[in-house]
Amino acid sequence: MFNPLILGGTTEATALCRAMAEQGLPGTISFAGRVERPVRQPLPQRVGGFGGADGLADYLRSERISHIVDATHPFAAQMSRNAVAAARASDVPLIALTRAPWAAQTGDRWIRVPDIPGAVAALDGPAQRVMLAVGRMHLAEFAPNPQHAYLLRLVDPPKGALPLPQTHVEVSRGPFTFDDDLALMRRHGIEIVVSKNAGGTGAYAKIAAARALGLPVIMIDRPALPDRAEAHGVDEVLRWFAHAGTDRGV
Repeated sequence: MFNPLILGGTTEATALCRAMAEQGLPGTISFAGRVERPVRQPLPQRVGGFGGADGLADYLRSERISHIVDATHPFAAQMSRNAVAAARASDVPLIALTRAPWAAQTGDRWIRVPDIPGAVAALDGPAQRVMLAVGRMHLAEFAPNPQHAYLLRLVDPPKGALPLPQTHVEVSRGPFTFDDDLALMRRHGIEIVVSKNAGGTGAYAKIAAARALGLPVIMIDRPALPDRAEAHGVDEVLRWFAHAGTDRGV
């Protein structure tokens, strides 16, 4: 029986769900629950964790999942590792629907760092106006650098005090445009940008705007992940469904 599970939270996951619904394909999309109002999907959805790799493996078996698509954020490393382990333990075929990473272009002033601690270390210097585009979960890790004025862009309004003393919060959901990000950086006098190398188009505007303004970007490299099949487009996943493990019956 064709019964795929999509691990979502990205624009690619939304696009896949829409394509599946248009073709009349069944499936379930799962969200981690870190965003208060996830984008509504045309497929049934669940919210919350699975309890690690073992819990996900149990879910795959109990729900008789036929395929698993990891369409989480490229930096959701633990979820991706759990998905690979659970798929192997349950003998369920897995593919990652992911984005190619960004590559530096002429005019870019990237300071590449391997991880969040590397970005924190790179900010250990005189006070600057920083656009910190790393997501809500990592803000506390930048507390050792309270000297900076931080511009934060968050999907949901913060609850309670932020771990950084000088912040301005923009509550907004991408995709973002070059003109808007250029205006945003100018309005706040941004001097440096901190960004994960997320890839794709939805969050690239800040990188292009930084290039146009001649600003340095502390670019955080992607985490290492286990070997897995990967696709960079919805059509690739739909073709994979037809040939990986089970007959989808269409």
